[in-house]
Amino acid sequence: MIKCLGCGAPLQNSDASKIGYTLDMSKKLCKRCFEIRSYNAYSKVSDDKNHYINILNNINKTNDLVLLVIDLFSIHTLKEINIDNPVILVFAKRDLLPRGTDEQRLLAKINGNLNIVGKVMISSKNNYQMDELYHLIMKHKISNNVYVIGYTSTGKSTLINKFIYNYGNRETEITTSPLPSTTLDLIETKINDELTLIDTPGLLDDGSIILTASKEELKKIIPKKEIRPIVIQVKCPQTIIVDNLFRIDAFRGGSLVFYMANNLKINRFYNEKKDLKNLKKYHFDNLNNEDIIIKGLGFIKAKNITNIDVYISENIKILTEQSLM
Repeated sequence: MIKCLGCGAPLQNSDASKIGYTLDMSKKLCKRCFEIRSYNAYSKVSDDKNHYINILNNINKTNDLVLLVIDLFSIHTLKEINIDNPVILVFAKRDLLPRGTDEQRLLAKINGNLNIVGKVMISSKNNYQMDELYHLIMKHKISNNVYVIGYTSTGKSTLINKFIYNYGNRETEITTSPLPSTTLDLIETKINDELTLIDTPGLLDDGSIILTASKEELKKIIPKKEIRPIVIQVKCPQTIIVDNLFRIDAFRGGSLVFYMANNLKINRFYNEKKDLKNLKKYHFDNLNNEDIIIKGLGFIKAKNITNIDVYISENIKILTEQSLM
């Protein structure tokens, strides 16, 4: 079986509607990967959650080191990952965090029911602390094989490509895209004689807006540059509508700090608005230094908020946790 070097899907030339399709079986890339690389022409594929579960179960049968890649938008899903292997927690996309972020304080707050042997914050884009990650891997790896897992769009493939460039054969590269489900199956990449990184498909986060958003919405939702937190003081009743995706009615007290992509438009209204009130309603009382997490979209730090309603599509999950920032 020959796999696409970009996404890991088995190459085939019999069905254009299925993953791995190529017109020419002698090529190294499937048609989808070629179009992503050449034209940024992303096409979504059907998601099979059982496929991802089977991959995690098979990794669990090994004792190999795992790199668990998270970012600002997937921190709160860490508790949902169940794996027994030794884990290095890799906080990716440091370049998207506000510049004044206390890295060590943030990393200290991030934990899960995992065998974490190391933590590091990186930026593959800026080559930030990649050497530190490499040294952690070489220190803790059990064999040459190291698995790379994480939720979709957290930057796993970009990390591996930076490792290829820094420490291995620069002629090899796997397909990357800011959009979800780019990697479709396992991709083994030999970095050097001592290290092989095994990329895995992005895990599917139930209730994430990323799973249902259109291509145009995804381009707004997934940040590409440093996030600038937006602070809104709640001194009187008001309605806040974020890019027609969700609505907040805040009634009394405190402040709301939005940690979301800068492309999203945040509008405030002080008169009666009926927009989006047909969506599912969540009510919260007495939030102080807590995050209102909208899966896949970001979170809102609430301070001294006594009474708030959030309206959003019923397919998208909202939860609250103690503030991380």
